[in-house]
Amino acid sequence: MRPTVVERELELGLVLSPELSVPVPARLGYRSDDPFAVHVAFHIHSERPVHWTFARELLVEGVFRPCGQADVRVWPTKTDGRGIVMMALSSPAGDALLEAPAEQVTAWLERTLRVVPPGTEAARLGLDEELTELFAPAADDLWLCDQWLNEPGPGSGAGPCPGAGPCPGADPCSGAGPSSDEPRGGT
Repeated sequence: MRPTVVERELELGLVLSPELSVPVPARLGYRSDDPFAVHVAFHIHSERPVHWTFARELLVEGVFRPCGQADVRVWPTKTDGRGIVMMALSSPAGDALLEAPAEQVTAWLERTLRVVPPGTEAARLGLDEELTELFAPAADDLWLCDQWLNEPGPGSGAGPCPGAGPCPGADPCSGAGPSSDEPRGGT
């Protein structure tokens, strides 16, 4: 299945001082196959755009109240009677304070929330299936054998691993592993 992509071109303001901001073309991006993240590309005066990726939840919350810490902080405010979403970004390469029109950001966020509703993001990733496959033992994974499951009785000579004989480290006299509480042959 192809991922759903939700994009929005808009103009941000790069705040240089309390009195001065310069327009910065930007693109907000969201992909249903990366459901926890939002992507922002700023087209500043350089060969390539600057890309930032951060949690969608951070931007959703930042539309309503201040949130975030360290590298990304988002908060709502008003300028000249217009709703604005402020984004403070910090990296080793420098810091930027950007202002975005709240109405446009909110409309775009609502579209992303219709594509992947809050709380359903993890299901989109298929993590449970991936982890099940990752941790499923292969036929030759004898070292993963649990010697206490389906353990044969003492003296049977059969190991608890089907078709494998005793598990490594098993006591051949008792048919149990090294931590067994069963009596062992010899003293």
